[in-house]
Amino acid sequence: MGQYSIKDVETLSGLKAHTLRIWEQRYGFLKPERTDTNIRYYTDEQLKLIIKVASLNRNGMKISKIATLKKDELSNMVLKIHEEAFLPNDLLDALILAMLDFDEKRFEKTLSTAILKLGFEKSFVELIFPFLMRTGVMWLTGSVRVVQEHFISNLIRRKICVAIDSVFGEKNENPKKFILFLPEGETHELLLLFTEYILRKYNHEVVYLGSSLPFNELEYINQAFNPDFLVTYQTVSNGQITFEEYLEKLCAAFPHCKIIAGGAQVAAGDIKIPLNCKPVTSIESLLAAIG
Repeated sequence: MGQYSIKDVETLSGLKAHTLRIWEQRYGFLKPERTDTNIRYYTDEQLKLIIKVASLNRNGMKISKIATLKKDELSNMVLKIHEEAFLPNDLLDALILAMLDFDEKRFEKTLSTAILKLGFEKSFVELIFPFLMRTGVMWLTGSVRVVQEHFISNLIRRKICVAIDSVFGEKNENPKKFILFLPEGETHELLLLFTEYILRKYNHEVVYLGSSLPFNELEYINQAFNPDFLVTYQTVSNGQITFEEYLEKLCAAFPHCKIIAGGAQVAAGDIKIPLNCKPVTSIESLLAAIG
């Protein structure tokens, strides 16, 4: 069973803690559990209920009306909204609920519908990237279980790989050379894969090295490929060296390369970025860093 703090619920539902507390007091249908030290937390079922309530409320239904709905009525109304959804927030709710329920069909349908309506790149920018930012924080703290992470990551990975295989590069008079990799111990590849898609779309030269690359292997590929950019992301610290220290080491070892770095720790603003390094916290900042 999952155990989510009120901050986790804020992140996943988009609701403020103040709003949640008011709803609990006035309507009584949101009743968090309590730890032995009287700290509130929410279960999987409670989190799903909150996301459904937030989705209905965002689409114009008053909370006083939502509070009177039976469980099946509420679920059916939310399902209808998500099936007809076009706005990113509604689609995002649908993806998070699919993750919590391990509902592959719903996740695939939601993502495929978004890609059909918005196109692959816009779907990633407006839907998948925010989804990864929300859930990435949860994976980092352990609030979302590893099995949920693997379930969703593999589904998204399949979509990105198909997009990479089918991309047709645009004409580029000044292509640059990129090495894409994750530090040793880091395995969260989705943002790195999407970066490969973007770079190949603009017809840059890319060497994709994937996850958990030993540092000394970078020195070898640098001599062989002579890249303009090194691109890396980190979600979880490997415990031996901080990402800030790793970036400093990277910049010192490869002073003639531009370093692009991102991931949950960069997005949270928890680390100092070296001068020769461009932080990536959005697709727009990625494109700006590439120039």
